[in-house]
Amino acid sequence: MKTNVLSLSGDVLREIDLPDVFSEAYRPDLIKKAVLAAQANRRQPYGVTAYAGMRTSARSLGSGRGIAQIPRLVNSNRAARVPQAKGGRKAHPPKAEKDWSEKINRKERRLAIKSAIAATTNTDLVAGRGHRFEADLGLPIVLEDAFGSLAKTKDVCEVLQAINLWQDVVRAKTGKHIRAGRGKLRGRKYKKPKSILIVTSDYSGIEKGARNLSGVDVVTCDRLNAEMLAPGTHAGRLTIWTESAIAGL
Repeated sequence: MKTNVLSLSGDVLREIDLPDVFSEAYRPDLIKKAVLAAQANRRQPYGVTAYAGMRTSARSLGSGRGIAQIPRLVNSNRAARVPQAKGGRKAHPPKAEKDWSEKINRKERRLAIKSAIAATTNTDLVAGRGHRFEADLGLPIVLEDAFGSLAKTKDVCEVLQAINLWQDVVRAKTGKHIRAGRGKLRGRKYKKPKSILIVTSDYSGIEKGARNLSGVDVVTCDRLNAEMLAPGTHAGRLTIWTESAIAGL
């Protein structure tokens, strides 16, 4: 399997052979399993304090008064402490010691990453995620190593415009919207689409040049994971590779 290496102006420089990983079979089941495991393993535990709902003056008045024998606040008729009463504690509150982590076999996780890498060459999968790119551009998109050293956002934008990928960054910028649920009250008000993933051999400047572009992520080839290649468990992310990153695979 071969592909073209493009210059920063979009011209074809040469043709190179792709590693065997780009011929891996598409396994959406393993990709989903790996992404969900990664999300679960970084989930922050939360729970109530040990004495939540118990710090109260409530006590039972005992029998013989013609009322229920549940704890009531001193000098008041209101019930407290017991979960079955209005204003009482929660019966089964979330506990901080709960284990949210998920395990995945090492070979399954590695196969999921390989499958997600191969999915970046599938035009139907990439278009199905909503990415905007020229169909005749050819996937995967491989640029010369000079792209990895662009530390200015203006230079990165010019390259993306030259290879007709700037429209996907605009899609991510205009696609920002307010979250539908209660999460907008909890520090995650907005949702923003993912755009281009840039894969290089090392951090030599592009991580600064692309960090202010909407939805664009930069990662080295040795730090790739299934979630970066398949955000939301959906494989086929629009990916730009540098020539050295292809060699590093």
